[in-house]
Formats: sequence, C-alpha cells, structure tokens
Amino acid sequence: MVKSMKTYNYKYYFWGPYFFHIKIDPKDIKLLKKLCHRKKERLTRHTLAGDIKDEYGLEHRKVQTILQEYLKVYQEGYCQWYNSKIKPEIKTKSAWVNYMKAGDYNPVHVHQDCDLSSVIYLDIPDLLKKEIKQYEGTTKGPGCISFYYGEIAPYTISNLEFTPEIGDMFIFPYSLRHCVNPYKSKCERVSVAVNYVITNRELFSK
Repeated sequence: MVKSMKTYNYKYYFWGPYFFHIKIDPKDIKLLKKLCHRKKERLTRHTLAGDIKDEYGLEHRKVQTILQEYLKVYQEGYCQWYNSKIKPEIKTKSAWVNYMKAGDYNPVHVHQDCDLSSVIYLDIPDLLKKEIKQYEGTTKGPGCISFYYGEIAPYTISNLEFTPEIGDMFIFPYSLRHCVNPYKSKCERVSVAVNYVITNRELFSK
C-alpha cells in the first residue's frame, strides 16, 4: 500500500540557482528544538564564518529524519527547475544551531565540503521584530538574511533578501553567497543550519 504524501506549499525564485523556500510544521520545529543543546564540547564557532559566540553542533542524522519530508518536496521542485528526470538523493552531512545575540553577525560567505546548504528559523523574538519594523534603511534590516548571485546589472536579479519568520526553511547551493545583518535588541534569534551531500551526483553528468 502506497502512503499518500502530505501537500505542502513552497516557492522557488526566478534567478540563477534553484532557491527553495518552505514552511516547517510547528511539530517539527519542536523536534528540532529538542536536538539543540548548549554543550561546550559541541561548540563549532572555530569552524564557521560568523561572529556568533554560541554555535553548537547537532546530530545531523536525527536532523535528516525530521526534515526528510521537506527534502522530498525539494526534490520535486528540483526536477521542475532543471527539467530533470533524476531526483537528487540528499543526505545531511553536518548541522548546527546558531544562538544569535545583539551585535552578532555573519559576513558574506559560502559553505564548504557539501553540495547544498539550508537554514531553518526556530525563534524570532518580538524585540527583534520591533527593531526590524522601525528600521528605515533600504535593505530588509537588522537580523535579516541576504543572498547574492552574479553581478549587479540592469534588468537582472542579483540578490534576494528575507525577513525571517519562525518555521522558514531555505535550501540553496553551497556556493551561493549569503550574509546575516547584526541587530541591537537584547534578545536571542535561533536558527539551525544544515549542510547536505547529493549521493547520486554521478548520474547528473551522464
């Protein structure tokens, strides 16, 4: 008997790479939070690009179990975007939680030793939401995430910016440049980052 798959709404954006955006179910947000612990032996700050003091490794296989349903939806969109009949087989390689505080930030960077990356937002405090709402600049503002592809040119989309909400999940190629703006509010913004490998890559070159 074939189990029917739950229907999800998702988006992809019309620019260079396949950029995937989906909402994580609240029950899965709770499951991810249960994996997040501030254990000294799991500190990963020395391996990451950001100026964020509290970053801790997660058990990526358990993360895979929680995210498996969303990765299947990603596969469907991938095949549409690239007009491919072959679905990428995606496995988590590493995962970590970011406890971002006032003054923390992530400079423009890419990820290494993987094929895909993602970020999932577990908590966006009301204080930060208020600061973002009051921001008067031309970008999305404090605590927001930006992605960059190619060069700035007329009639060309070269960047995407998002004001994250709880449950947002973005999946993107590892080489896509991105950054996170600092904020001033005395609060903690929590996100989980995950890197993946495509285990059947050899099929895509044939």
